[in-house]
Amino acid sequence: VPEKAVRFSFTIMNISIAQGQESVRIFEEAKPNSELCCKPLCLMLADESDHETLTAILSPLIAEREAMKSSELLLEMGGIQRIFKFIFRGTGYDEKLVREVEGLEASGSVYICTLCDATRLEASQNLVFHSITRSHAENLERYEVWRSNPYQESAEELRDRVKGVSAKPFIETVPSIDALHCDIGNAAEFYKLFQMEIGEVYKNPNASKEERKRWQATLDKHLRKKMNLKPIMRMNGNFARRLMTKETVEAVCELIHCEERHEALRELMDLYLKMKPVWRSTCPAKECPESLCQYSFNSQRFAELLSTKFQYRYEGKITNYFHKTLAHVPEIIERDGSIGAWASEGNESGNKLFRRFRKMNARQSKCYEMEDVLKHHWLYTSKYLQKFMNAHKP
Repeated sequence: VPEKAVRFSFTIMNISIAQGQESVRIFEEAKPNSELCCKPLCLMLADESDHETLTAILSPLIAEREAMKSSELLLEMGGIQRIFKFIFRGTGYDEKLVREVEGLEASGSVYICTLCDATRLEASQNLVFHSITRSHAENLERYEVWRSNPYQESAEELRDRVKGVSAKPFIETVPSIDALHCDIGNAAEFYKLFQMEIGEVYKNPNASKEERKRWQATLDKHLRKKMNLKPIMRMNGNFARRLMTKETVEAVCELIHCEERHEALRELMDLYLKMKPVWRSTCPAKECPESLCQYSFNSQRFAELLSTKFQYRYEGKITNYFHKTLAHVPEIIERDGSIGAWASEGNESGNKLFRRFRKMNARQSKCYEMEDVLKHHWLYTSKYLQKFMNAHKP
């Protein structure tokens, strides 16, 4: 049994009552990114990269969900028969998992995006203007084409036709961006950019591995001293939040001698911080309307900076999350009204809880520990328990 676990969980986001052509919302989750409303549905001792185990365990659950989509639940409430319909939204997956469950090639693929068909080269040449075209249904169709090769094409032609679909999709996800993983992906890129600026890669592109390690050590030491930011093995949400500030850029500028590079870095971070609230806030139209209006302008200027001042890094290539941030955010906001409301923070906090419950509150036996953790989780996310705790607060 692997020492890894997968949690598959859900949050009830809202409940609406249909009245003729209109619908009235009677419940909306006030804190969608809290672990208090993120209920575990399935806990498994498995590695998410183990495709066979993942599909074997989740397939019955997905089949049940598909059946629920096309059926109605009849409940008697207060002597009146009520009919409930379910709408599911697969969100909160990081890019690795989206690619796994939607049958796409891994993150390093030439097909850079899980929302559109752009290749890495196309995305780097046209940084801003792309539309969301991918869907679960299309991925299923493309898988059939890939499997049967109806036009008798070569491997390369076939791959181009199906745009990187190479396995059968088995979970439907909404073509969107996860706000938390967007922060993490972009912060990881800025962290690399800071190192390259310290090493003056714009003048000296052929630096050795040892030199690059030295730049990282210099940056880590300086960030620890100036920002109290301790170096970490793997980028996480808290580090990303603290790294992406104007103070960090000022600290990094102390290690760079050229004033022109200072200005470029400051402007890049300034634009990023103006764009960030749009994919972070629960309702950008209410919370940051100005940032929302300026998003397209700011993203174009950001793209312009990447292709001029930072050309040494983005000539013919772009990172997956920079592409999504610059090209797809406005369209998602227009479609859904929000990106931040569907962020995976609640799920990540749930993962933390899961580890704690597994360590402290579960019988240490492979037969019982999942059962015990699940019970603790359900108790923790119970609305009744929350009301009880609120009522007894001192």
